[in-house]
Amino acid sequence: MPDTQSQRLREIILLFLKLGFTAFGGPAAHIAIMHDEVVVRRKWLTDEEFLDLVGATNLIPGPNSTEMAIHISYLRAGWPGLILGGACFILPAVAIVTALAWVYVRYGSTPQAEWLLYGIKPVVIAIILQALWMLGRKAVKGFFLALIGISVAILYFLGVNELLLLLLGGLVVMIGSNLHRLGSLRSSAKGMVILPFLDSLQWLGIPAIASTPFSLPLMFLTFLKIGAILYGSGYVLLAFLHSDFVLRHAWLTNQQLLDAIAIGQVTPGPVFTTATFVGYLLAGIPGALLATLGIFLPAFIFVAISSPLIPKIRNSIWLRGLLDGVNAASLGLMAAVTWRLGRASMIDPVTIVIALVSLVLLLRFKVNSTWLIVGGALVGFLAAYLK
Repeated sequence: MPDTQSQRLREIILLFLKLGFTAFGGPAAHIAIMHDEVVVRRKWLTDEEFLDLVGATNLIPGPNSTEMAIHISYLRAGWPGLILGGACFILPAVAIVTALAWVYVRYGSTPQAEWLLYGIKPVVIAIILQALWMLGRKAVKGFFLALIGISVAILYFLGVNELLLLLLGGLVVMIGSNLHRLGSLRSSAKGMVILPFLDSLQWLGIPAIASTPFSLPLMFLTFLKIGAILYGSGYVLLAFLHSDFVLRHAWLTNQQLLDAIAIGQVTPGPVFTTATFVGYLLAGIPGALLATLGIFLPAFIFVAISSPLIPKIRNSIWLRGLLDGVNAASLGLMAAVTWRLGRASMIDPVTIVIALVSLVLLLRFKVNSTWLIVGGALVGFLAAYLK
């Protein structure tokens, strides 16, 4: 038995180290790769078991593909697998992003580096628009959910806290879609145990302050808050980083945020390693490590808590409504932030063309986003010498 457990742990470590270095393309692509590896090739899980894990990750906050890696590792190799499998998926990207952050801090202000990012940023906008389109077709299932998303985008522009918008969006849809089931509330009450927990999380929000003095503990707590309450894809991270680090604390500029997102897209592994880049910009290696720990720690905790409850979560009618509302609200936030970032990145005809061509290649020809990022960087590099 110890040999079997040791062998399984070794398999988990090798698999997720490999994926950590090679899994490009964002959460949806990561999950597809994991399906191929653990269902088709290794047959560790059935299709039904894998789909149960996908559903569970959509019901808890945090980075979906990272939580899938943690779930699979836990089922395959127990508690050691949960920790080591998740870490092996995250750490390669952390190392790569930290190295790129080091280069950025030293050379990011040079004309060559600026023009490389000049070409990448419009591609990032196209990638986010593609994600909005793909996710919207699945998440917006009717006029009511579309109205929730539009309302959230408008309220975000009016300055309403993004966490409160997510919570309200989820609650409104959950209640609205289950009014006719109130008579059977007792049978579904178990599915609502998450609500007091989510409600309490709104108190983790930090009040709006202009240019807050930087401190490592406050940065860590801010990333911990984001990791604990962020629903939807990794692209929703944009809304939270923009609100906390650009608007609330004024620790980053819009330009630096776009650069951080661009670096997160260039590298393999979780999009959430954007936090590593931000942490390095703010406080070097200690900042990078604390930012990474803060944003990923909740994912490990949520998976450990939710894994035994997956069958109950999947069958909860109330949580299904909550999830629909949160997803619609998340898309509204993504749309609002994309508008703001798009205005900052598409600054001339060349960048507009880059964004449009990238969007067509993504939607029509399904080109891997990594190649588009590389292409955008090359266009920027060439533009620097043609200028």
